[in-house]
Amino acid sequence: MISETARPLIVGIGGTVREGSSTERALLAALKTAEAGGARTLFLGGTFLANLPIYNPQPGGPTADQMILARAVAEADGVIIATPGYHGSLSGVMKNALDTLELLREDSRPYLTGRAVGVIVTAEGAQAGGTTLTAVRSIIHALRGWPTPFGAALNINSGSFDGDGALKDPKETRQLNTVAEQVLEFTQRRARS
Repeated sequence: MISETARPLIVGIGGTVREGSSTERALLAALKTAEAGGARTLFLGGTFLANLPIYNPQPGGPTADQMILARAVAEADGVIIATPGYHGSLSGVMKNALDTLELLREDSRPYLTGRAVGVIVTAEGAQAGGTTLTAVRSIIHALRGWPTPFGAALNINSGSFDGDGALKDPKETRQLNTVAEQVLEFTQRRARS
């Protein structure tokens, strides 16, 4: 039997300020795939992200929620980021969460170092997907993370899901599965090396 700590930890960060958004649902579906592949998962959704204060490096120290985010990423073997495509880029709450990872600059694995990071972009329209995916991947590189080869750019809305939270379109389901599987595969290869 594999111990709980031997199973990789995949942290999912994303959603919108609207609880149960399509972005949040897509992230939860990807985390479910990671769990089916043997990972432990932690979900930090839109409600959590909306409560993070704007990152400010001034004295006074981080808040408890900022520390929860920083500790989760510090302990993560892999990360999945999900953001809506707002006006051609990521949402403000997601950018703020990524800015908050500045708290990890002095960590033994600074920022996203050594972690595969999968990206999911949701939008009601195809145009925002590509530009947002590129923007998020650029940020991941700046934070020393390894974006997975495949990133999901989904043209979906709240009606794209069934009552169990699964996407109705098999093509979009495959995209989410691929993101999760690539993050998990990277963590497993890294653990063997």
